[in-house]
Amino acid sequence: MTKKITPLIMCGGAGTRLWPASREVRPKQFLPLFGPRSTFQDTLLRVADSTLFGRPIVITSVAYRFMVREQLAELGLDADVLLEPSRRDSGPAIAAGAVFAQQQDTDAVVLALAADHVVRDNPAFVEACRKGLSAANSGRIVTFGVNPDRAATEYGYISAGDAIADDVRAVERFVEKPDAATAADYFRLGYLWNSGNFMFRADILLDEYRNLDAESVQTISDAVSLAGQDLGFVTLEPDAFGKAKSISIDYAVMEKTKLAAVVPVSCGWSDVGSWHAVWELSQKDESGNAAQGTAVFEDCRNCNVSTDGTLVALEGVDDLVVVATQDAVLVSRQKDANGLKRLVAKLRTVAPEVTDHHLKVHRPWGSYQSLDNGDRHQVKRIIVKAGERLSLQKHHHRSEHWIVVRGAALVTINDSFKTIHENESIYIPIGATHRLENPGKIPLELIEVQTGSYLGEDDIVRIEDDYQRA
Repeated sequence: MTKKITPLIMCGGAGTRLWPASREVRPKQFLPLFGPRSTFQDTLLRVADSTLFGRPIVITSVAYRFMVREQLAELGLDADVLLEPSRRDSGPAIAAGAVFAQQQDTDAVVLALAADHVVRDNPAFVEACRKGLSAANSGRIVTFGVNPDRAATEYGYISAGDAIADDVRAVERFVEKPDAATAADYFRLGYLWNSGNFMFRADILLDEYRNLDAESVQTISDAVSLAGQDLGFVTLEPDAFGKAKSISIDYAVMEKTKLAAVVPVSCGWSDVGSWHAVWELSQKDESGNAAQGTAVFEDCRNCNVSTDGTLVALEGVDDLVVVATQDAVLVSRQKDANGLKRLVAKLRTVAPEVTDHHLKVHRPWGSYQSLDNGDRHQVKRIIVKAGERLSLQKHHHRSEHWIVVRGAALVTINDSFKTIHENESIYIPIGATHRLENPGKIPLELIEVQTGSYLGEDDIVRIEDDYQRA
């Protein structure tokens, strides 16, 4: 019987290359960029064949743990979810996953995948995994080199060397992202794009890492062995994990090891590193225009629109990106990804809230969205998932008035309990201990009107909480 591959899905990044859709609190791997599912969910489904792949491991930030759990549940899947107490780049993340996998199986073969990549031809990718498995079992650290279709400057490259077996070749060298002239040379010479996805035996990867940075591997191993459990999540020990050197797996191991091998693959891969990449992957009209959401084009060519509800209309323009969210609009040139990086850096100094937060804030119990703000009032739309409840809490500076729009709410106020239904409301005085719960089978939606001298989220005193935030 062939040993199953353990998928290790890296899901902790928070890039802003797709701002304003992608932000710190809800980055691109959790967004439905190309349809109803996120790239994280598509990555999970890519390795869902139980004849080849085992139970996945997901490593993510503490801040994203409930989004991971929710998106797993939407697919009817489960995984071991490891929580990084701090970001240390892909080297420590992959090492922690390898240590955890080795605890489950001393001979575990691990497939490390980025959660924010797109693969259009899943069967081709799975076939590449099958080809790489024997090389990984024999002690090679296998990467997947994408056969390029153009001279790209946004990717690193791999020069493949001698054949090993079954379309697997030794890695001659890794090279950094090139300028345009060098990229053209690499394309002509048959170099491969470095996809940043890897397959290896856990013990081999850790031995190679240890040979190069024994101290970091030891602290990572300690972080896993001393890990705790929190609501079913594996919480890596923060002091030990924080001592590991922050470094990518490429610099930590791949560019130094003599065990690197590569499987060439054509699978419609992209790291979705810019809005231009989103446009390349999207369906387009006869003039090359693409739209996610409602957009109207007149005399436009090669434009890309993404909107979460606002109608966007373009006339007489070419090669533009327009991204409209409820609190920010981006207008950018198609191919200037570095310009967007500079813009977001400037925004962090001018309006940091729009780089970090959406108007709609996701919580483990559901979400809330601010609809209106004034000097002494705020109006929110709150949605509570079926069977979930907010913390038992109180406020020192505000009162609240809840109006149910859909579903039923079980409300606790001090020692009293009351169920309210659609078109009914209830008032929570300043200082009252209260809780909101959805006892029903459908989402609960309500409008909350806050009034008071201070309306910040830090005026929440949690007394009891199902998610251990009290």
